[in-house]
Amino acid sequence: MNQISTDPPNKAQIFGDFIPVFPPEQDSLELSFTPSSRPIKQRWRSNRLSAHFMADYFTNFLPIDEDEPNQEKRIKESKAAVSYVANELLENAMKFNDGNSNYKVRFGIHFLNETNSITAVIFASNSIKSGGEDKLKAFIEELLASDTDEMYVRQIERSAEEYGSSGLGLLTMINDYSAKIGWKLETIQQEPLVMAVTTMAQIKV
Repeated sequence: MNQISTDPPNKAQIFGDFIPVFPPEQDSLELSFTPSSRPIKQRWRSNRLSAHFMADYFTNFLPIDEDEPNQEKRIKESKAAVSYVANELLENAMKFNDGNSNYKVRFGIHFLNETNSITAVIFASNSIKSGGEDKLKAFIEELLASDTDEMYVRQIERSAEEYGSSGLGLLTMINDYSAKIGWKLETIQQEPLVMAVTTMAQIKV
């Protein structure tokens, strides 16, 4: 997970394992939210409900093998993984979205079918607060260059010293769910300048 791709100015910058285009025949689900319509604290419950809904939707695409004795366990574990990842991505998008922009938070899932498994590709997109781009890129570059177990410990120490300095959710996705993480940074408006980030997590189940 070390890809860094920078296009010409005002074009998208890709980091990590990011899939920019999906086959049109693949199933997907996408939701959008207007974060400014309700106070952020009132959104935590709806975020969890949205993540659980996405996990329930995902389980409908899991291949069913009635002769598989661990089928029920697999479905339960897959649902829990998708729910956790979806909730983390959506909460981060809501938390760090620029409330001064009119950009809606986008949240969705794609399904990549393979012979004996399905990869759930979950994403969330939000605008970036002024001055947040450099901090985000520094975090991404550190994550891509680090041992994620060691970085997890560092982030816990930083969180104790600096409120809001975390990233633990993303590291948990990688360490506990073997997720592949990617980002796309892009300029969506020039005057005034508005940038957006799409964070993507791929988990195979």
